[in-house]
Amino acid sequence: MHEYSIVEALCARVAAEAAAHGARAVTSVRVRLGALSGVEPGLLRTAYEMFREGTACAGASLHLDVVPARWTCPRCGGAPEAGARLVCRACGAPVRLAAGDEIVLERIELEVGDV
Repeated sequence: MHEYSIVEALCARVAAEAAAHGARAVTSVRVRLGALSGVEPGLLRTAYEMFREGTACAGASLHLDVVPARWTCPRCGGAPEAGARLVCRACGAPVRLAAGDEIVLERIELEVGDV
């Protein structure tokens, strides 16, 4: 389950950012996850729940924004029709993946300062 190693790296990055900002706590973590990233959202959530205990993310909720795959033509900017071959319907050139394979730490919500 490579989702566990992704969560391990995610928690390490969040901990580094929390320390750099002098945070008392991390309350929320938002990740943008491409549909073609090779990561199963349900498994990522399960791995997060298992791994976060004892880390900076222990009290933080995880929010996943799943991004659908989007293909575009590098030549003219066109796109293939849904379910069609991966060629531009306008000029016939091969299209490239423009979105949908990413795994991005989008946002971290922190509690900082004295209360």
